[in-house]
Amino acid sequence: MRNEFKNKKVLLIGLGILGGGVTTANWLLKHGAKLSITDSKPKEYFKGSIKQIKGKVNYFFEKCEEKNAADADIIVINQAIPLTNPLVQLAEKLNKPIYNESKIFYENCAKPIIAITGTRGKTTTTNWVAHLLGKSALIAGNSTEQPLLKILPKTDSKACKIVVNEIPSFQLERFDSAPHIALITNIFVDHLNRHGTVENYALAKANVFKYQSKNDKLILNYDNEWTNFFLKQNPKAEVWFFSLNKLPENIKGVYYKDGAVYLQTKKVEKVLDIKDFVNFWGKHNLANLLSAVLVAYLANSKWTDIDKKIKTLPQVKYRQELVATFGKTKIINDTSATSPEGGMAAIERFGSKNCILISGGTDAGLEYKDWAKTALKYLPLKNIILLEGSATKKMLAELGKDTDISKISVKDTLEECADLAFKKMLGKTTILFSPSAKSFEKFKNEFDRGEKFNKIIKQKTA
Repeated sequence: MRNEFKNKKVLLIGLGILGGGVTTANWLLKHGAKLSITDSKPKEYFKGSIKQIKGKVNYFFEKCEEKNAADADIIVINQAIPLTNPLVQLAEKLNKPIYNESKIFYENCAKPIIAITGTRGKTTTTNWVAHLLGKSALIAGNSTEQPLLKILPKTDSKACKIVVNEIPSFQLERFDSAPHIALITNIFVDHLNRHGTVENYALAKANVFKYQSKNDKLILNYDNEWTNFFLKQNPKAEVWFFSLNKLPENIKGVYYKDGAVYLQTKKVEKVLDIKDFVNFWGKHNLANLLSAVLVAYLANSKWTDIDKKIKTLPQVKYRQELVATFGKTKIINDTSATSPEGGMAAIERFGSKNCILISGGTDAGLEYKDWAKTALKYLPLKNIILLEGSATKKMLAELGKDTDISKISVKDTLEECADLAFKKMLGKTTILFSPSAKSFEKFKNEFDRGEKFNKIIKQKTA
């Protein structure tokens, strides 16, 4: 393992309260860094995080002067910190070495890495790839339970043969590593408050394959409109595709047709029979499955083994997860639907006259026109309950263009939303919590939001 941090003055920009900053701080301390930490919020905000840090640290809260960055040998940035941050820009101007979690992880992980990114489906796909590959695969990244630097020591184990890394655009902004297999599930409008434009967002995603060689593999979604954009970046890796439709000739990849998966190389062969998959998992998960089985195949899994493991695919937490059933009612927690497209997929799967939707949250510069059309197509207006927030205002504006939105309820708290949903239950009912927006106005993140929803439901169904 490399150790360029030993006895070096390291400035960590961004501590946070979600665990990633703490894990990074403890890793740096363990490897001998003389650590300083700065964050723009006051010290009181970080009491819980500071208690978890094991070592001597110089803290600079609310304001970190330029001299603190200039004095550091190495800068490490939390993924929540944008590249426009003045301290990051100063470090670049002074040619300071700049790291984030992913750079440290990739430079110190000796095992082959599968990197999975995209707007939708990356968490489900990551979990399914690991399941298909078996016990020798280790999941790392983009999770409060599996932060990269917490998982890194485990990659030294003989039991670990390959790492499956879910990597978001924030971690890809300064990415200069080459995963053995890179997958981009899709691109939709997202994170404009961070990247400014969809093209900038896609360029950040493109870094996942920028440094690959001809010996590596890149998997793209043939059906997604941004795939040609990625191909124009001239990837050096061998490119494969997945599609919900038959692939053109001379295109390598997998596609779905009439309840089966076909592999197309120099010839076409039926490799999987999945005729019951859509009925059980929903149509939106079909693309996730196709990409996952292609990754597993390119990682040398046999189709017979893949076929057996499809029957036991795991339900991913907070992704259209069934969290409670009682009587004729089922309750779905889809808190990880942080975009309109994510919410639309859930509405299309569960929406009906007996479905009660709880949605709404924080605006991230996204548009809700199509979301509103989908909600109105599948749901009665009286069954739409919105949690107050900046994105909620956009939702109401779109819903109100063609309807009387006085029938829609807007509540200030998640508990009030759940209370109203329970009052509206009638006969066979589905309560769908699919926010379709970010969470930061009222929650730490979407996982905190999901946990609070589950606690509310548990209390109401006890």
